[in-house]
Amino acid sequence: MDSANIVVVSGLLIGLLYGSVGLLSGFCLLSSLRGFWAEGDARLVRSYALAIGVAVAATQLLAAAGLVDIGKSIYLQPSFSGPVMFFGGLLFGYGMVLANGCGSRALVLLGRGNLRSFVVVVVLAIFAQMTLKGLIAPARIAMVGASQTSATANSVPALFAAAGLSPTAARMLAASIISAALIIFAFAHPSFRRSPGQIAAGLVIGLLVAAGWFASGYLGADEFNPAPVTSLTFIAPIADALQYVMLSTGSTLNFGIVTVFGVFAGSLATALLTGRFQLEGYQSPRHMLRSGSGAALMGAGGVMAFGCSIGQGLTGFSTLALASLIAFAGILVGTAAGLRGALRVRPLAAA
Repeated sequence: MDSANIVVVSGLLIGLLYGSVGLLSGFCLLSSLRGFWAEGDARLVRSYALAIGVAVAATQLLAAAGLVDIGKSIYLQPSFSGPVMFFGGLLFGYGMVLANGCGSRALVLLGRGNLRSFVVVVVLAIFAQMTLKGLIAPARIAMVGASQTSATANSVPALFAAAGLSPTAARMLAASIISAALIIFAFAHPSFRRSPGQIAAGLVIGLLVAAGWFASGYLGADEFNPAPVTSLTFIAPIADALQYVMLSTGSTLNFGIVTVFGVFAGSLATALLTGRFQLEGYQSPRHMLRSGSGAALMGAGGVMAFGCSIGQGLTGFSTLALASLIAFAGILVGTAAGLRGALRVRPLAAA
């Protein structure tokens, strides 16, 4: 196979594994924060922290070894709009609460037979395309143009390098501090240490992020037909996957599209094999309206933020890009607003 086909096959395998692990473990940022803040169950949030820590360590090792140039990714651009990325993160986080899950979680639940997730995936894809190239795109472009800035240091390692360290030393120091802090936080909780399934989920998903970088940045390296350097992310890929399903003639598969298909297929196969498959629908028209509204916010906000709770929360974070940290902070604040305080999304029965 040529490099393009290797990247596509790799993306499919990574998606299959993510879908299976996501279904079996319940891996989800919203569930993590809801359990941590409201229910006192810290296992899922520590699994998420472990995944970030592993992703950071493995990704930065690949970069330090010269195997993957993560500087070619969308996350480490010389200029970016911090306000737009934070605002996009806010929209995504709040929309995630309204829809009761992010885009990747919707794909996993769709494989399990959750028909609500079908609506979420389709609406998210439509609003993502509208924000990328459609009716909302001019407003997004104008906001970015009015607030975009160029940074001499666009990542945490670059900040360390500006203090006088060599690029490699700066990278490894930053990665060591951040990944160690996250991994220590994860294992500091006794109930998490007694949860082998959550530990495995955090380790596997963190390594899948690094595998995506390796597949696209190393296996896909081709001077004549280079593949975009990327890893797990779900906003633009879900939009591209829907477009591919409708207009495949003249289109080509890429890492993101096949990852989306793989997550759905991996979840579906796992649900059927383990007896978890069960058709579910909406409780009421109001429930559907809330879910669709959340999907719309996730689609538009995810494009503005350059990613989702996985695309920025894991993949972008693994690059230690300052823009990704800003976007992820917006996602966390938006999620917090949806779960707590005056803007809290209340249960439908009490709404």
